[in-house]
Amino acid sequence: MYIITKEVFFCYGHRLMNHAGKCRNLHGHSVKASISIKAEQLDEQGMVCDFSDIKACVKTYIEKELDHNFLLHKDDPLIPALIANNERFTALNEHPTAEVLSKMIYHYLHAQGFNVDQVTLWETSSASACYREN
Repeated sequence: MYIITKEVFFCYGHRLMNHAGKCRNLHGHSVKASISIKAEQLDEQGMVCDFSDIKACVKTYIEKELDHNFLLHKDDPLIPALIANNERFTALNEHPTAEVLSKMIYHYLHAQGFNVDQVTLWETSSASACYREN
C-alpha cells in the first residue's frame, strides 16, 4: 500500500456549547489539515496521485466552507445575532470539533473520487484529531 500526504492550512472560529472547558467561549484556530491518499498500485507516472490535484480539490472546499468562517452547532443561540449582523457562519448538525471537521474534509475528498486513507486536523501544534474509515 502506498500513501501520500498533503498538508493544507486554514483558519476558522467556533465554540463548543455546553463544554466544561475554555472551548465553550468564542475563539478561533489556525489549523493544519494533513490529507493522506492511498493506492495499492502507482499510476503510469509512478505516483499515488499528484499532490496538486489534492490541493486544488480541497482548496475549493475549504475556501467555500471552512476558511475564515464561524462554525457553530445548528442549535447555537448566537445564530440569530450572526444573521442580524450579516456575519458569515455555517450551522452544523454536529458540534464543530476537530474530529467533525476532519470527517467533513474526508467525506468531501472521498466524494470527489480520492481514495482517502485519513484526514488529520491539527487544531494546535500539540493536538490533533484524525478521521478514517476501515
